[in-house]
Amino acid sequence: MKQTVMGLLSLVALSIAIPAAARDDRLKFPVDAALAKGQNYKEKLDPQIKLYFGKPSKLKVAKTIGEWTSNKKTNAFNKSDQEACNIAFISAAVSLQDRAKREGGNAVITMAGVALRGTVVTLPK
Repeated sequence: MKQTVMGLLSLVALSIAIPAAARDDRLKFPVDAALAKGQNYKEKLDPQIKLYFGKPSKLKVAKTIGEWTSNKKTNAFNKSDQEACNIAFISAAVSLQDRAKREGGNAVITMAGVALRGTVVTLPK
């Protein structure tokens, strides 16, 4: 019995010590492909709330209501990278459309963003 307990503890300690393999990929997929599939997912894009990407040069804004962010994730199990990204993208776009409706808007203009991740270290002097 004592050997079984020690064996299980050793196995647990070993599994904790083994680092998990993680991906840190940067992929680019066309927005149009995600938008085209936007009606096939659980959350659906609302055609009444227009989405504009970047700063459209000829768009005349009557009133700016405010700025909000949406950061969505999805379970990528058994999905291609593009399908997982499309689902997260549509979910974020739907979230912004829902915000536009609550605030009385009829369009969402998106902008680019940057997220940086860094490792803080101490260098020798």
